[in-house]
Amino acid sequence: MMQIQLAQCSDLPRIKEMYIQVAAAMMRSGLAVWDEVYPAEFVAEDIAQKRLYVLTEDKHLLAGFVLCRTHAHAVAVTWQHDDKRACYMDRLAVSVPCARKGIGTIALHYALSLAKMQGAQVLRLFVADTNLPAIAFYKKNGLSQCLGSYEEKIDDTLTLRFYGFEISVLES
Repeated sequence: MMQIQLAQCSDLPRIKEMYIQVAAAMMRSGLAVWDEVYPAEFVAEDIAQKRLYVLTEDKHLLAGFVLCRTHAHAVAVTWQHDDKRACYMDRLAVSVPCARKGIGTIALHYALSLAKMQGAQVLRLFVADTNLPAIAFYKKNGLSQCLGSYEEKIDDTLTLRFYGFEISVLES
């Protein structure tokens, strides 16, 4: 039976490993969005801040994501529901063996439910413009792309542009 729960400190090694494997798979497919540092090095802080959720089944780690009440770049986007209380999802990852089996959609639905339980009216997130599979996934699952973007300089050779997406949790 699948279940969603806050990640625990004891989960740290296997969650970091999942993120490292997902990043490596992304790199192999030509998506230079995540690497061996990001997002794996943020897992410990996410666990400590009680914002990292994991989806498991029979003790197998299927997916993980972060839910936050704020996002540093939220002002860069013109949100469709700017007057609504928001929750921000970040770092959604599906373990490599579970990719393309509907686990991402299940995790997204859990995120919507958790955001609603936390008093949010909308769920928002950012996606790198080069991450076309993620953009297609979010659109397929009913999220709308909003106007605006922000850029983040990763190093001298890489600057990523991020688009904002949102969906009402009240209608999901």
